[in-house]
Amino acid sequence: MPIREEIAAYRPRNAQEAQDKDLILAYLDSHEDAFSRSNRVAHMTASAWVTNRERTKVLMVYHKIYDSWSWCGGHADGERDLLKVALKECREETGLQNVRPIDGRIASLECLTVDGHEKRGEYVSSHLHLNVTYLLEADENEPLRVCEEENAGVKWFTPEEALRASTEPWFVERIYSKLNARLAEI
Repeated sequence: MPIREEIAAYRPRNAQEAQDKDLILAYLDSHEDAFSRSNRVAHMTASAWVTNRERTKVLMVYHKIYDSWSWCGGHADGERDLLKVALKECREETGLQNVRPIDGRIASLECLTVDGHEKRGEYVSSHLHLNVTYLLEADENEPLRVCEEENAGVKWFTPEEALRASTEPWFVERIYSKLNARLAEI
């Protein structure tokens, strides 16, 4: 199913998701370049909340730009299969090779503000990430590798520890807590 249809079919679980779903759909309908970083106002991204098979741990990376433990994820860069993007970003950022979708469905939608920052010596203006999140599963015994360009650490946490490790209150309250609750439902 095309991603626009998947997003349209997604049932929001709270006001944040309902509002963000509407914004994402409207943006997709009015901006052909929404899947490209060349759109400097807003563009599509995909994230992954990675758990072990027992659902007792989640994997986080220490993100250099945000100076916080966070989920894996990245830009669509023209790719419209956002589950594929989430899997690719997870592999690149953690070194995991045997990661798979739990069910392949959208787990969460969010519009994320990104403050202006330096990347590879270039200034990137403030913008929005129109984000789709998926739940992924991996073997916690598989070796991890830091992606030096983007993160300074990769580590498994209990779901509760993950909330305490992040220094981004909005993410903890609005996203990570919600994703932990979804994992508990599975």
